[in-house]
Amino acid sequence: MGLVSDDEPRAALRGAVLGLGMIGRHHARLLQASSRVTFAGAVDPGGDRFGIVQEPALVFGSIEELLDAKAVDFAIVAVPTEEHLPAAQALAAAGVAVLVEKPLAATAREARALMAAVEAAGVRAAVGHVERCNPALLELRRRVGTGQLGEVFLIATERVGPFPARVRDVGVVKDLATHDLDLVCWLGGAPIERLAAQTQHRMGRQHEDLVLVTGRLRSDVAFNVNVDWLSPTKVRRTRILGERGMLVADTLTSDLTFFANGEVTSEWTAAQAARGVSEGDMTRYALSRREPLLVELETFCDWVAGDDSAPIVTLEEGLATVLAAEAVLEAAGSGETVRL
Repeated sequence: MGLVSDDEPRAALRGAVLGLGMIGRHHARLLQASSRVTFAGAVDPGGDRFGIVQEPALVFGSIEELLDAKAVDFAIVAVPTEEHLPAAQALAAAGVAVLVEKPLAATAREARALMAAVEAAGVRAAVGHVERCNPALLELRRRVGTGQLGEVFLIATERVGPFPARVRDVGVVKDLATHDLDLVCWLGGAPIERLAAQTQHRMGRQHEDLVLVTGRLRSDVAFNVNVDWLSPTKVRRTRILGERGMLVADTLTSDLTFFANGEVTSEWTAAQAARGVSEGDMTRYALSRREPLLVELETFCDWVAGDDSAPIVTLEEGLATVLAAEAVLEAAGSGETVRL
């Protein structure tokens, strides 16, 4: 999939971005570099503090200013989560397709209102769960789908690191764990059935900065999610354990490694016990690496242009992730297992 079709040239889509923060600036960079997109502009009341927009006249203070000045086919909503709903409502009312950065909205109620606005306007929309575009995770999912692991037992994710100063409006559950709550369903091919959770508040903020989630998908696959803003090193790892071995994806480096179950025995009993009873070969796969955010943009452009088979993240999937995040906070607060 590319920004230019191999079959015939496509009309350039007029794309804009709302928010020029840590993620919005990268969206702006890609929009300006794309041969398939005409950059319509960026909206940020604080201006272009990173200097990413090449034409200063294309930086606007409000959505209304952008829409008055430019015709826009689609916009990427990369504003703080609590502003997703009004931004998407304004864009949809103007007939603009929207790619909303995850999470879809701050609450399930707001997510449903956003979905209703999009449906009423008849515009195309998707959610920016960019981890689904990571080459290591794409290949991991493909290999699981071909049966490489046989029956899957467990999906486990680890997403830890220092606190990012950019986050002000939500805790680690809605900011980071929404990646993983989406991934376990996408990789496991089934929605979450039930979960339990523990959170911690160690930084003096209103919101949680650590969460541990354990649960089960409707397919009976167990999952575990470990996320925090307290670790002094950054780790992004997803592993899937099955009857034939384990696949481990490092999404920082886009490496994918397979640990096969083996049948080689050892006469040295202590070594056998220490190394595991069925340790086999380890293989690290050579992968083609493309920037996940670029792949996400390409996919969304295909969707806006009318390709119904484009693998976007639907608003329904985005809502399911918000509901799962709310269930995590409910489970952590009550100490009880929550069924979704």
